[in-house]
Amino acid sequence: MMALTRVLLAPVIIAVIRAHDRLEHAYGWAFALFLVAAFTDFLDGYLARRLKSVSVLGGFLDTTADKLLVTATLLALVSVSRVSVWAALAIMMREFVVMALRGLVAVSGGFIKPSMWGKIKTTAQFAAIALAMMRLPDTWGLLYLDQWVMWIAVILTIASGWNYLAAYWSTISRKGAPQT
Repeated sequence: MMALTRVLLAPVIIAVIRAHDRLEHAYGWAFALFLVAAFTDFLDGYLARRLKSVSVLGGFLDTTADKLLVTATLLALVSVSRVSVWAALAIMMREFVVMALRGLVAVSGGFIKPSMWGKIKTTAQFAAIALAMMRLPDTWGLLYLDQWVMWIAVILTIASGWNYLAAYWSTISRKGAPQT
């Protein structure tokens, strides 16, 4: 249910960001909606562990909702020049590679559990996206604070993707890629 909230909030956040030139305080509204979406991710995981209702389906829906929220919001922020195209592409490519890896591991009868790297990566992405919406007026060296945090998120995103590939490569390579 909370994953669905993130999925439903994603297009609203996009619309609000895209209306920044017509809607007063658009970035503030988008920021507030994004914080609600990010909080549902935290709450969803917390309740699943607390109530011992962790499931394969729940984990899949949760990670898919996160990827949709992050990807959609990044694209909207790229369209208004708040996020670098390169940072967004690096994050989106990693997300698609790991999603494909999850599918290959599932076809091989396995399951990729969320790792601490993945949780740290998601937190960094959420922080970078939120800061991009509420950009501070001063730069820190050559970049704004949100841009520094975005590059940290990119590094953590790539590192976590590498971690998943290293951990599950043997699962998909020992039998070879599943034949379709």
